[in-house]
Amino acid sequence: MQEYQDFLSEILVDPEQLKARIKLLGKEISNDYRGEEVLLICILRGGVLFLTDLMREIDIPLAVDFMAVSSYGTGARESSGSVRITLDLNTNLEGRNVILVEDIVDSGRTIASVIELLATRHPKSLVVCTLLDKESRREVDVPISYRGFSIPNKFVFGYGLDIDEYYRNLPFIGVVDLERYRPED
Repeated sequence: MQEYQDFLSEILVDPEQLKARIKLLGKEISNDYRGEEVLLICILRGGVLFLTDLMREIDIPLAVDFMAVSSYGTGARESSGSVRITLDLNTNLEGRNVILVEDIVDSGRTIASVIELLATRHPKSLVVCTLLDKESRREVDVPISYRGFSIPNKFVFGYGLDIDEYYRNLPFIGVVDLERYRPED
């Protein structure tokens, strides 16, 4: 497997920026839902690191559940547009304040499909918290209540985001130089 330094073109968001922004998001969520509780639903797998750090910054009662959604084929760089639930929730959403925790909103198709599905389960509220928002790629209007960073249309990895299931463990958001990235055959 190729070392990430071989194809990293730039660090878009460094660890200090991530920590500071997530702290502010946690404070904002806590203030918005003061006196209530929230259910954080992490969209796997990319959202795990973000969820873990975000929940530490929220100081109101919260519960967590996980959902896996697929819209990318193996090795794909862009969403196929076809959304498939590969792991559904264990928690009843009825009457609950639900915050979808996502690593990145790109075209908006995937998260819009998840919102549509979960709305049928009658939550009290249903909002999106995304670490990264690639607004220039939006094809479907998605209401984002909590946004970490708006980013340009670049292929990013690290801090939960993968390239072919690798490099999620990096402490920063990096940009891939696709001319230098050589996936293993």
